[in-house]
Amino acid sequence: MTNNPTYHTPVMLQECLEALQLQADGTYVDVTFGGGGHSRAIFDQLSPKGQLIAFDQDADARKNAWEAENFHFVAGNFAFFANHLKMMGIGKVDGILADLGVSSHQIDEPTRGFTFRAEAKLDMRMNRNSERTAADILNTYEESDLIRMFRTFGEIKNSGKLTRDILLARSNKKLRTTGQLLEILDRNAPKFKEHKYYAQVFQALRIEVNEEMQVLESFLEQCTQALRPGGRLVVMSYHSLEDRMVKNFMKRGSISGTIEKDFYGNVLKDFSEVIRHPLTASEEEISQNNRARSAKLRIAERNG
Repeated sequence: MTNNPTYHTPVMLQECLEALQLQADGTYVDVTFGGGGHSRAIFDQLSPKGQLIAFDQDADARKNAWEAENFHFVAGNFAFFANHLKMMGIGKVDGILADLGVSSHQIDEPTRGFTFRAEAKLDMRMNRNSERTAADILNTYEESDLIRMFRTFGEIKNSGKLTRDILLARSNKKLRTTGQLLEILDRNAPKFKEHKYYAQVFQALRIEVNEEMQVLESFLEQCTQALRPGGRLVVMSYHSLEDRMVKNFMKRGSISGTIEKDFYGNVLKDFSEVIRHPLTASEEEISQNNRARSAKLRIAERNG
């Protein structure tokens, strides 16, 4: 079984493998399985004594899994990964990998509603068993909540005007499709920066639908209990909100960036950065896979 490159091409694959410092008999977790590219490459370096546990809440990803005694696929959100490991009888692990954000498959599948480049229902659920869709948010959120979402998760400067236009549009007819939303965005997008504006709005909606910031915070906090001393945490993010949280956690010991010190002035934190600045993809990789353009890879080691 090989990974499915049509589903999702793994970004910075070799860099991720090197960052994990793989041991053949070790136990590793990939909390964002997707097309299985990173997972398969990790698994291929393990002995029969090694173990790989992969997580993905998207039912489509399950089709990319394979059968092996030392490979375990968990159909679930990685916000609760530590509990799953405990229920499986797995103690401390040697490495954890997270490739955050939306997969190429989810973007390329027009019926999922993740992209503004195709007419589709306003869905955007990574887990299609979840109840709340992007349409639900646009049609039910109060003005203040919509403004907060666009401003915080999309960094939309005219979030107030955009929200008022959405409220006006939905008072006449419920917003159900990406095309209806784009009609509103067209009236608000800065000239010559329309596509960037669309992407920011769709990003904000996707993050809200899937509670991505809350999930990331929960995940990072669980890494402390899941990793053995000396184990590696490898996280790849694609926008500043995610990267800031990961950076704060690794560098300062807290999601918020607040620093706590002991009596002697030493910073209290569970992880130490392996590299001070994030790795980015090579020009060659970016030319072959444009999604790698915005990727930032951070690496930390669990303190003893």
